[in-house]
Amino acid sequence: MRVLLAMVILSALVASGCVRKKAAQPRDAGSARAGTAAAPSKTALAGDVSTVNLVARFVVLSFPLGQMPAIDQPLNLYRRGSKVGEVKVTGQQRGRNVIADIVTGSPEVGDEARAD
Repeated sequence: MRVLLAMVILSALVASGCVRKKAAQPRDAGSARAGTAAAPSKTALAGDVSTVNLVARFVVLSFPLGQMPAIDQPLNLYRRGSKVGEVKVTGQQRGRNVIADIVTGSPEVGDEARAD
């Protein structure tokens, strides 16, 4: 049942084109170096939480083209720079999206998923 629900959600995301607005990030008024020091490296694996199902305890993560986490890979979730939880990739993938089980925390849409 859980797999069927996950596939329905993934199908809906793919059909809708995963359209969502991204919140504007505040710019650092300091030097250009201060803004880039906290940013993850370009080779770091990072995606966004696009859907959350707290009842079934899973999330749908969206990654840039060419970047996808490995099956069973743990990822940390961050909101505004603070760690808010952890998920584990289940391997159900479609396009840029992948399903991950919630291990800890209460993720929200827009949280960043990173392999640290």
